[in-house]
Amino acid sequence: MLMFLFLVLALAVVVGAVTLAVVGGGESAPLQDAAPERLQDPLPADRPLHGTDVESLRFPVAARGYRMADVDDALSRLAAELGERDARIADLQSALAGARAVRHRPDEPGPEDGR
Repeated sequence: MLMFLFLVLALAVVVGAVTLAVVGGGESAPLQDAAPERLQDPLPADRPLHGTDVESLRFPVAARGYRMADVDDALSRLAAELGERDARIADLQSALAGARAVRHRPDEPGPEDGR
């Protein structure tokens, strides 16, 4: 009998505590939803990316992995900058090849020869 009274009392305490927590315990509204964790873009906008920028990039974990929008944005930016660098490298390589070709043609008259 004593055990039964103890269980009833414990049940009443648990129900009371849950009721106070749900009602708000002094707050006028129930608990607010937590703001979703967002990527604080560590990729610098004011300069080109470096390898250390990519190495330090960490995405917040969502319910089923990473937030696809954050990952897509970062990958799009990386792809654009890599494309720009590839185009610049190709331009510089063609300019270098042209300069080497001109330098290795000594039989052609230059502007100072006057021929």
